[in-house]
Amino acid sequence: RRISGDHFSTFNNYWDTSRGYVAVFLQHPGSDNAIWEDVPRLKRFSELRKAASWKNLKLRVGDVSSAIDQLEAWNAKEGHPLFGRLDLRHIGMSGHSFGATTTQNVSGQRNLEIKPEPRIRAAIPMNPSMPRTRNPERTFQTVEIPWLCMTGTNDESLIGGASAESRRKVFESLPEGSKYELVLSEAEHFAFTETSLEFGRKKSAERNPNHQPAIKAISTAFWDSYLLENAEARAWLDGETVRTVLEEADAWQAK
Repeated sequence: RRISGDHFSTFNNYWDTSRGYVAVFLQHPGSDNAIWEDVPRLKRFSELRKAASWKNLKLRVGDVSSAIDQLEAWNAKEGHPLFGRLDLRHIGMSGHSFGATTTQNVSGQRNLEIKPEPRIRAAIPMNPSMPRTRNPERTFQTVEIPWLCMTGTNDESLIGGASAESRRKVFESLPEGSKYELVLSEAEHFAFTETSLEFGRKKSAERNPNHQPAIKAISTAFWDSYLLENAEARAWLDGETVRTVLEEADAWQAK
């Protein structure tokens, strides 16, 4: 039921068929982990900057639609292992960092050169970012589907200059109606992935052990609410009980 973006192997055994989902992890040649994994530390950021291009964003958007096209073909092909097993009326999209930018662009963010993918019904941008436009708020007024924005108070951009404060403006700019925001206290950019927190750093940082369990619980409740249409999950997400998986300094809001 869901297509997920890059860096998400940590969720592979959590968003699975036992919960009613098929998770598809997209590979984006030219803007994936391969561009930096074997590159010396001091050159990683320059490679990331080159990869985070307008050209690659459009290619990524195309990858998303192509993947859904392929799922539809497999779902309709007799004899294929996935024949008749996919509910393609309920597709969600999630992504981290450049994957979040990709998610935003295919799930309703206004972009004159990119059309939203209408088959996506809910989205989770992890580390969302504001576009560089004169009127960024207008950019998000076209978002009609449920969104869950996830970020951290120390979520500073490795490239592009996005700050933790600017990331929170994405939720502020969204229209009302099934929109949520989770801000984890002192969470950094890679707190939502398995990527080492010492990426590009001289000193390593420590993960808060409560962050990923909270991310998993809230993201799953969001998918259950808007992909499985589970009323209990929706009541939990919209009620006060959701805060039981968070720490006091974490911020949670909905509109």
